[in-house]
Amino acid sequence: MQQGLTSLLWFLAIIACIPVVLWLMKRSPLVGGGAARPGCPKPVAVLPLSTQQKLVTVEVGQGADRLWLVLGVSPQGIRTLHTMVPLADTPEGPPPPPAAAFAQLLDRLRGKDGNGASL
Repeated sequence: MQQGLTSLLWFLAIIACIPVVLWLMKRSPLVGGGAARPGCPKPVAVLPLSTQQKLVTVEVGQGADRLWLVLGVSPQGIRTLHTMVPLADTPEGPPPPPAAAFAQLLDRLRGKDGNGASL
């Protein structure tokens, strides 16, 4: 009886480890699911337009040669719609994080200027 219980516990332990190992493999750079390899396009954003169409923004290149490509993806193919420099490289800098933008909007609604003084 003891032998059967030990075998059952080992079986359950191995079954429980399968999702953990798959999760680790997905994030391992050796398997390809980890950090993007140099020269590979890196997805920046995806906007579904319909069940079969979407807008995809990908980053290509490295260093000063980086570009963002806005692609239209449909069952018929992929088309480049726009090419631009990454937002972090623009002179005005990246857009504010959502929390900061929300705080600015809330201050405006409360009747305060950007420095917190009442209008």
